[in-house]
Amino acid sequence: MTVATHSHRRYRIQHPTIRDVMRDMRIPATDPGPGDRVPDFDLPTTDSGRFASEQFADASRPVLLVFGSLTCPVTESAGNGLHELHARYGRQVRFVMVNVREAHPGEATTQPETAKGKQRHASGLESHHGFPFEVAVDDIDGSLHRAFGTRPSSAYVIDPTGTIVFRAHWSNITDALDEALAAVVAGHQPPRATAGHTLRSMAKMTGHADVAFANAGSGAMRDTWRAAPPFAAMIMLSRLFRFLPRDRRGVPTLVTMAAMLALFVVVGLLALT
Repeated sequence: MTVATHSHRRYRIQHPTIRDVMRDMRIPATDPGPGDRVPDFDLPTTDSGRFASEQFADASRPVLLVFGSLTCPVTESAGNGLHELHARYGRQVRFVMVNVREAHPGEATTQPETAKGKQRHASGLESHHGFPFEVAVDDIDGSLHRAFGTRPSSAYVIDPTGTIVFRAHWSNITDALDEALAAVVAGHQPPRATAGHTLRSMAKMTGHADVAFANAGSGAMRDTWRAAPPFAAMIMLSRLFRFLPRDRRGVPTLVTMAAMLALFVVVGLLALT
């Protein structure tokens, strides 16, 4: 790996802060995007293979590159959709999940401090989701992850020349990935170059967050209350809707939060009169 656009100094975060959360939500203009070549990299995979930028020189297939971790609610909520995409496009597209730092480390799944530890986490991620495609392991300081930007779980469609043709800021927006892959497989450019949809992503991952935090273990939820109270509150409220499929719990959770906020405002105004 030769390029990294974000400092490694606070990459291996043990206890995320609000500053970390806000930084990772940003998408600087310097981050690679559609039209850019992928940076140089060479990573091991859990099956003793390699995932390297030099492979694009002889590539005949495009690549779907996804970043994720075992304790990331976005990754957790993307799992089923990635399985469906692989079933649809796996023969024509190379799928690679790159295991990065833990989004919400806890006592059960700590932030790895060694290459062997990170390899174990990558194997755990692969086993947890049952991914039928390659899982690569970023280095301990997240060189590839930092080169693309440290969002916890983004996704990129890369053509056989090594050029990014589509960027999804969040990997669980799998309908946008489907649209991009269908176009690339047909020999066309994706109809849109990027997909943001932060609110949709947050809503979708809300119902899956309990699974990611269970993977993390004790301490992860406490850190989340300290760093991002609204997100922690969403997770707690989503438990009221356990009777719904996980993908459908986010919208009623957001509506409930909005209603509670409105009620607090009204009560506060009445108290002032």
